[in-house]
Amino acid sequence: MNRLKDATSPYLLQHADNPVNWFPWGEEAFAEARRRDVPLLVSIGYSACHWCHVMAHESFEDAETARMMNEHFVNVKVDREERPDVDAVYMSATTAMTGQGGWPMTVFAAPGGEPFYAGTYFPRPHFQRLLAGVSEAWARERDAVLAQGAKVVEALSGGGGVPSGPAPGREVTQAAVRDLARTFDQARGGFGGAPKFPPSMVLEFLLRHGGPEAGRMAAQTLEAMARGGIYDQLGGGFARYSVDAAWIVPHFEKMLYDNALLLRVYAHWWRADGSPLARRVALETADWLLREMRTPEGGFASALDADSEGVEGRFYVWTPGQLREALGEERGAWAASVFDVTPEGTFEHGSSVLRLLSDPGDQALLDEVRAELLTARAGRVRPGRDDKVVAAWNGLAVAALAEAGALFGRPDLVDAAREAAELIDRVHIDGSRLTRTSRDGRAGPNAGVLEDYANVAEGFLTLYGITGESRWFERAGALLDTVLDHFPDGEGGFFDTPDDGERLFQRPADPTDNATPSGRSAAAGALLSYGALTGSARHREAALAALGAVSALAERHARFAGWGLAVAEAALAGPPEVAISGPVGDRRTAALHRAALMAGVPGTVIALGDGDVPLMRGRGLVGGEPAAYVCRDFTCRLPVTSPGDLSRELRELRGLPRPS
Repeated sequence: MNRLKDATSPYLLQHADNPVNWFPWGEEAFAEARRRDVPLLVSIGYSACHWCHVMAHESFEDAETARMMNEHFVNVKVDREERPDVDAVYMSATTAMTGQGGWPMTVFAAPGGEPFYAGTYFPRPHFQRLLAGVSEAWARERDAVLAQGAKVVEALSGGGGVPSGPAPGREVTQAAVRDLARTFDQARGGFGGAPKFPPSMVLEFLLRHGGPEAGRMAAQTLEAMARGGIYDQLGGGFARYSVDAAWIVPHFEKMLYDNALLLRVYAHWWRADGSPLARRVALETADWLLREMRTPEGGFASALDADSEGVEGRFYVWTPGQLREALGEERGAWAASVFDVTPEGTFEHGSSVLRLLSDPGDQALLDEVRAELLTARAGRVRPGRDDKVVAAWNGLAVAALAEAGALFGRPDLVDAAREAAELIDRVHIDGSRLTRTSRDGRAGPNAGVLEDYANVAEGFLTLYGITGESRWFERAGALLDTVLDHFPDGEGGFFDTPDDGERLFQRPADPTDNATPSGRSAAAGALLSYGALTGSARHREAALAALGAVSALAERHARFAGWGLAVAEAALAGPPEVAISGPVGDRRTAALHRAALMAGVPGTVIALGDGDVPLMRGRGLVGGEPAAYVCRDFTCRLPVTSPGDLSRELRELRGLPRPS
């Protein structure tokens, strides 16, 4: 029976025609396991995952393996991007049992969902032996199997998470910079060794923190990534990670969340020091998002595969001969030199990943060559695209595109951000509740988790501050009220799932920032901004309480607290509140608005337009002229009417301590 054919997840649809009798996650699978008195086999992955594809081809498309799975188990296929809560609890179990995790994740569980054995990728012969062994153990040693599972569940439910404390002060953020410096790769940028992931949130923190050491680590890493193979030198956009320590060979999948976060941080790098490289990479990444990731409904797709034609990276790599074929002998040789394409190759089978280690003297020729190679590459078989829309990641994209559009004078980027926000509002939001995913304009079956509410609220608040359209401020407020009503953990933090959501064997609450901001850090950021726009002590206090875990992480594990530390910098700066009174679209209003955006003071919130936003109340024109009011804790300085005066006011405010 094909139970996956109507899924909104492309990953589940990839498996709809397997000989495995897959169930989607849900009560039907649990009931069937109880009825048959067999274990669950829960397989968790995502559509762009290379090793998920490998295991699918080896095992799930194999008739004999499928027969063993169907005979002895109820098989459940889970898209980790649709169900991050299910993924989180089983990843905790997998790492507890094996000391490591990853995808595909393979979990054997009792009919109630409690795990008793887990692993990741298994080659087919090993997997078949494992299926036989688990089946025999279930039949002959069930009590011992269930007892083992109960111990795992008990251990995972026994607390032991990151302790909380007061919100980070200046000494905490300084300690975090020292901790990052200890693992900083002085030669190649980034932190630690291979594999190297783009540390987008840590870089945002370092830019907000400022100072020579923080600035050097941020700039060196941003430049190294932009010139390396992790960045697509032809089409723009970043791959998921580099398999080596020098950013040469990427794992070629491209994720929406990475590129949204990196677009924003490259725009902020440009704002901080005017780097032409930062501007180019930010705009190329934004253009890549619009060109390759936009869905017909106006949202943004989740990911591009690493593979095409079943081969990882084939779409992206080049040999010297391929360059000559595309460009001719002379320019092909020039391109090979510029992009470090050698006969030996930097990847597999003599092929190379393009890098741009330095800027060539002839920029016009470089632009021509890149355009010609991009056209030639368009004739190759493209990697598959996971076109489901994830609310949280689209919230990140809304914030990044809106801000980049304003900073770089690209209204089309702001329009794209607005269209994505409208899709979320139209399809994902029902009242104050949020659905996690959609596809083809149809909402998926899964409720939003904390990161969805928080990142969408962040995107909406940013979009309001760029456009002055107060409906986005209002939508953000409704989502954040849901966060405060349904997600608190009772100790100052938040659970990742709501109190009225599906009950799993563990309620996840991860405070660490990994590939994306943790729900807790993202909620702290959005709550802090909303509190600054409204003067709401409730929202500000909730934000500061949620930042308590950052204080515990900063000194020794700052790499896993990047967004929390960035939010902490905003809190330490106030954050500044800027109310700009004047007709939206008026050139004088626009000049004040740009001055506020370009000041770069961490966490600055901007109220704009004529909506009923508390920060705007009572703050009108001055002598008939548009005016800006610089405030902190709703206490404002005298209004100014010139962009230069506004920039000076914000610079001065950054150097002042918050009033107690």
